[in-house]
Formats: sequence, structure tokens, C-alpha cells
Amino acid sequence: MNTKYYDLINQTFYFPQEGFTLNKDNLQFNNIDLMKLVEEYGTPLKFTYLPAISNNINKAKSWFRKAMEKNKYDGKYYYCYCTKSSHFEFVMNEAFKNNIHIETSSAFDINIVEKLLEEGKINKNTYVVCNGFKREQYVENIARLINSGHSRTIPVIDNYEELDLLMDKIDNKKIKIGIRIAAEEEPKFEFYTSRLGIGYKNIVPFYRKQIQENKDVELKMLHFFINTGIRDTAYYWNELLKCMKVYIALKKECPTLDSLNIGGGFPIKNSLAFEYDYEYMIDEIINQIKIACDEAEIDVPHIFTEFGTFTVGESGGAIYQVLYQKQQNDREKWNMIDSSFITTLPDTWAINKRFVMLAVNRWNDTYERVLLGGLTCDSDDYYNSEQHMNAVYLPKYNKEKPLYIGFFNTGAYQETIGGFGGLHHCLIPQPKHILIDRDENGIIATEVFSEQQTAEDVMKILGYNK
Repeated sequence: MNTKYYDLINQTFYFPQEGFTLNKDNLQFNNIDLMKLVEEYGTPLKFTYLPAISNNINKAKSWFRKAMEKNKYDGKYYYCYCTKSSHFEFVMNEAFKNNIHIETSSAFDINIVEKLLEEGKINKNTYVVCNGFKREQYVENIARLINSGHSRTIPVIDNYEELDLLMDKIDNKKIKIGIRIAAEEEPKFEFYTSRLGIGYKNIVPFYRKQIQENKDVELKMLHFFINTGIRDTAYYWNELLKCMKVYIALKKECPTLDSLNIGGGFPIKNSLAFEYDYEYMIDEIINQIKIACDEAEIDVPHIFTEFGTFTVGESGGAIYQVLYQKQQNDREKWNMIDSSFITTLPDTWAINKRFVMLAVNRWNDTYERVLLGGLTCDSDDYYNSEQHMNAVYLPKYNKEKPLYIGFFNTGAYQETIGGFGGLHHCLIPQPKHILIDRDENGIIATEVFSEQQTAEDVMKILGYNK
């Protein structure tokens, strides 16, 4: 078999795909010469391509604008960034170039919000939507933000106790709030109802009991989120319709209610075979909401979204070198990489997530079927299948010709789940991380955000080096 790796990819998928091209034998990502990065910085290597963040934000804003114009939807759209996807300053700096808003999920998020306000990255017109289960520190931080005069802070009430906890900390200021619906999960999910929010049938009674007669509280938002994401399924459309019934019932009793938060859940490419019609989904969501409101003779709500993975996911990537090949029992060929999947791409291990995986170089070489193994001694430290073909195919291993492989669209959650700057399984060092940007002339610039972890770094965390 003499088929080249390029032929395999080209025959199996439409290639080149958006963001991926070839320069002779080497892969380019958003016209970035990946082998040049390898030569300059070595491997293992993580990178963030900052312009991808702004690109996705502006695509979504454009899609919603077009859908609202098409459906004559008389409401506004607010794009919030879901901070838990990636809290890094370089992500925030890029995201908030685009006149967007922010969604928080825990106490320390408010410290980040305050820093962004102090530096002028966000301002008094920025909505701060506070989600999550709120305990003392989170409540205190939200109250501090409201007491400082940030009137567009909207705590989303998650349980019956939270409103009272917040009111105890607010200094004689009227508070604007939202309520989160506890959605019914898809039948195949492990649980029937989300642990977050208040049940559909309890929303209106909760409003009547704790909000309706409280002159210091103004209900502005109903929050709706489906764990499995925004997908064109009967389940999703049914849950959206149930949500609209609650919104309509609540709106008829609460004139101040004017916003619907449909959460996050836009998917990103996890293989070259990925297909998703974003424009259709947005158009249909806007259409369904408008139809429901028109039939009920109420004003349509402003729409908030909280896209996290969609915002930052496609900006990230990781490059590894294949160090060695082991053939076990004359069957499996294991390509051993110079890092660990468990520590650097923890979702591949924890939830069996797949990312776009491609060879970085040697595209004109013949290919073979392999398994990919990490450096830890854990049997789960592997990556052995793609959703689209149930195997990994790469250029044949040749110890005289180093092979580099890339994992793409890894920018969401991997650093925080993996524990950036901390201890990793088998003390595998955290890779070097670089930032990639373009100036107004399109010239690429790179800088090191963090160096590869050293033995001294790890020994200090463990208490050996004081």
C-alpha cells in the first residue's frame, strides 16, 4: 500500500477545510506555519491563536442580527462570554475587543470582572450575568459589585434561598435578577432533571412568593440551558417550547421581565467531518420564540447567549512529537508522544472527547493505522479513535524522519481541568504555551505565555524546595 497520507485525508473528507491548508508537505493552521513553530519553540507545545476568538464572536453576532432582521424580531441580542471555558487574561483581552458581555459561575469570577472594569476592558454598560450555585463568598462578591454601582449585574437565582442571601448584602439598592429553569435532561442522560435552577412548575409560584411584592427586586431575565447543547432535535425544540410557556406565563404577571437567556451550547469542529448549520439553528430559535410571543400577544424578549466553548475552543491547539513506536503482540502499533493526554488534553480521558487530529508534517509519506500513547504509566493515557473512522491513521513511523502531530480546537476547559501550573499525573511537565496574534497588516507575531514546567517548579509545589 503506497497511498500517501494526503490522499487518505483528501479521499475521506472535503479538504482543505476551513482553517487548514497545506504548504507542500506540512500542515498550516489559519495560514500559520506549524513546523516553523515547532522549530522555534520545540514540543510538546500548546498555542492560542487569538484572532479566532474575535472571529467566532463576530460570526455569531452577525448570524443573530440577520435572523432578527429576517423574522422582524423587535428585540436586542447580547453575546456573553462564559468565563469558565477559559479564564486567562489573554482570552478576556481578545474577547472584550468586540463589545460583548460576561457570564460568571463562581466567586473568583467577580474578582476578574472587577479587574476588567478597573482596566477599562469592560464598562458600566457591560452586563454581568451571575450564574451558578451561590454560597457566601460568591454572594458577597456579587453584592460588592452591585454596591459599587454596577447596575447591569444580574444574579440568576438558582435556588429558593439565594435571593434572601443576596438581599442581606445589598446596601439599599434595587437589584435586578434572573431565574434559572431546571431543564429536563435528555432521556438517555443519567439524571432526569438538571441540578441547577428551579423546576418549570415552580417558577411562577416562586415569583409570586418572593419577588412580586418586593419593591427592591426587579425580575428581568429567565435563563434556559440544555446540557447537551443547542441541537436540531425534537428534545431541544420541546424544551425550548416548555421554556417559552413559562416565559409567557411569567411575563403576563411580571411586566419588568424582558430578557430570555438561552445559555450556551454551540458545538465546534471535533473532526474534519463536522457539520452544523449555525445560521439555520439561530433562525429557527428566533422564529420559534417570536411565534410563541405573537400567539400570546406579548413583546418578544431580548436574547442573551453565553457561548464559552464556541468563543474560545477553536483558538487552541497542541503539537506533539512521536518519540517512538512500539509494536505489541504483533498487532497494535503504539506511537508514543512526548507528553500525556491525561494531563494536557484531559477531556480525551475524562469524557472521551475527540478533537481534530492531523499530522503536522510528512503529508506526502505513506500512512499506517496506529494507537497514540502518552508518557504516564496509566493505562488510560491514550488516544486511539476518531469518531469518523474508529482509528488513527498517520504517516508511517520512521526514526530518521521525526513525525509531529497536532490536536486542534482544544482552547476550552483543558487548562483548568488539567490544572494549569500545578501537579500533573506522573509529574509530567506542563508544556510550553505560546500566544499567536496578527497585526493590522496581517503579520503574525508570537510570544511565550508560559515556559515548560521545570523540575524545580514541581519540587516547590510538593514542598521539597522552600
